[in-house]
Amino acid sequence: MISRQNQCLWQGTEQTIDSQFILEQFDMLSLSIHHPTYVVLDNAPIHHAKIIRKRALIWQKRGLYLFFLPPYSPHLNIAETLWRQLKTGWLSPNDYFDHETLAYAVNRCLSNVGKYLKINFSPFNAN
Repeated sequence: MISRQNQCLWQGTEQTIDSQFILEQFDMLSLSIHHPTYVVLDNAPIHHAKIIRKRALIWQKRGLYLFFLPPYSPHLNIAETLWRQLKTGWLSPNDYFDHETLAYAVNRCLSNVGKYLKINFSPFNAN
């Protein structure tokens, strides 16, 4: 997850990312926030899974709200901008040498978002 202020929160895994993984991440996030927080999601099936929909009411009571983008709107998903920048700007060809090198490079980049690495997102227009 990334905010327009370059605050980045991520969790790496070598397992398949499924709705259970998403549920666990949102559970942890909902217990750590101190003010209303909105997460903008694309329409991936794992985001709409039954276990996610059922837990959403609990998260709302904790101040975590899910907002779904309209279908086919990658231009509104700022996480897509993060991944594009990561793949085409921050990672070098040497970072793809092997699995461990790539994992280290991705973690290095993501941990530096907002510190040394920044994305200049276009302003949000609510009109």
